[in-house]
Amino acid sequence: MTVDLVIANSHVVLPDGIVEKNILIDNEKIIGFSNEIPQCNQKIDGTGLISIPGAIDTHVHYGVYSPINQAAKTESHAAAIGGITTMMRMLRLNDSFSNSLKPQLEASSKNHYVDYAIHSSIFNKTQINEMPYCLENGINSFKIYMNLGGEIGHVYMDMPPDSNSLVEANVNVTNQIVEDTVKTAAKLGCPVLVHAEDYESCGCGIKTAKEKNQDGLGAWSKSRSPEFEVKAIKTVSKFGRDHNCVIYFVHIGSELALQQIQEERKLGTKIFVETCPHYLTLSHEEQAGYLAKVMPPIRTNKDRDSVWKALSNNFIDTIGTDHVANQLQLKLGGKDVWGALAGFPGIGTVLPILLNDGVNQDKISLEQFTKFTSENAAKIFGMYPTKGCLSPGSDADITMIDLKLEKKVSNELFGGFSDYIVYEGRNLKGWPVKTIVRGHLVAENFNVVGKLGHGKLVKRKIENL
Repeated sequence: MTVDLVIANSHVVLPDGIVEKNILIDNEKIIGFSNEIPQCNQKIDGTGLISIPGAIDTHVHYGVYSPINQAAKTESHAAAIGGITTMMRMLRLNDSFSNSLKPQLEASSKNHYVDYAIHSSIFNKTQINEMPYCLENGINSFKIYMNLGGEIGHVYMDMPPDSNSLVEANVNVTNQIVEDTVKTAAKLGCPVLVHAEDYESCGCGIKTAKEKNQDGLGAWSKSRSPEFEVKAIKTVSKFGRDHNCVIYFVHIGSELALQQIQEERKLGTKIFVETCPHYLTLSHEEQAGYLAKVMPPIRTNKDRDSVWKALSNNFIDTIGTDHVANQLQLKLGGKDVWGALAGFPGIGTVLPILLNDGVNQDKISLEQFTKFTSENAAKIFGMYPTKGCLSPGSDADITMIDLKLEKKVSNELFGGFSDYIVYEGRNLKGWPVKTIVRGHLVAENFNVVGKLGHGKLVKRKIENL
């Protein structure tokens, strides 16, 4: 028997532990493990490397500042170099799904190097009514933005394919919209992703800070207090309990938010928690300038320590980057923190940051690392065991890492749309060096070698979480 590919001599992270086995791959699937090397069409020598389940980025924004037919190319390029084998897009459409979804799906299908999945954002009643239509088209998770409404309801939606014009909108995600989305998602058996910040409280906080002529990331954080996260968490968690819906909190980065989620879990809400690399590495007490402006804001050193503690104790389930493919001219278009754009790129650096700051400093184990970056996401979002593990029958999505490799971060490494990165110049130890998607090598030693269009929309199933 001749197989398509053998990955030889690496340490392999399996669901039940780490082994030294050769990985046998055929027809894009893992077919087994062996101490021997059978006849094969291709062999990759993994000596000194660790093979982990292909990383899944649960939270990526692209198609907003460049159209998806271009953004899919650039951002999946950055993803491939960063060891990401599946990227989950936060789709934001300004009109009905029946009008705009199909063109987005068609453009996406031709322009990814790695596999991808989609969360549909819900902004109004029409989109709530069309949630079953999303399900019919392979999308079975939905996002609500509790931070958008009233005087702070401005948002950039995704561009139509082939367009070069920003799509600005003002939305009002009221509690009624939130509850109706949760109720409908529960009937469909789908999780709801939640940006938990109370927009009325944030609006007041921002207005007060501006009146006092405050500036900087510290003022930004104070204007959007963790207490406003807590308020939103309480509101949507009750809706989750009332309607028996799974709630997935995105980008949690404050001690108060973590504490409130613990209380809501005790009350019976089914909750999963995502954090982001910037809440593990940055704080407004140390970060100068406006590059690290994000929603919710980066917090204090104490909050950062609390997120690491929650991660090491497995209170947090996943790591998403909240990657935003934007550029400096728009990012720093204002004269102060209030005029700066929120969000920044990060899909290329998530794995090296977690390896450098987490695994190599014994804050998390390698097994935890694989759960946070792959297994848990696959289980939550209906991709397991096709994705999220190295097992016979699973897709041959494999990220090969070198825990000893040291390299300085540079935006130029990744080939994305963005022309900056908040971690520029930082030396990190531990990097992905080979990215394999369904048995095909797509990136090697910081070069993309795969074919554009290889990435496919992941077929997901409804999970009984």
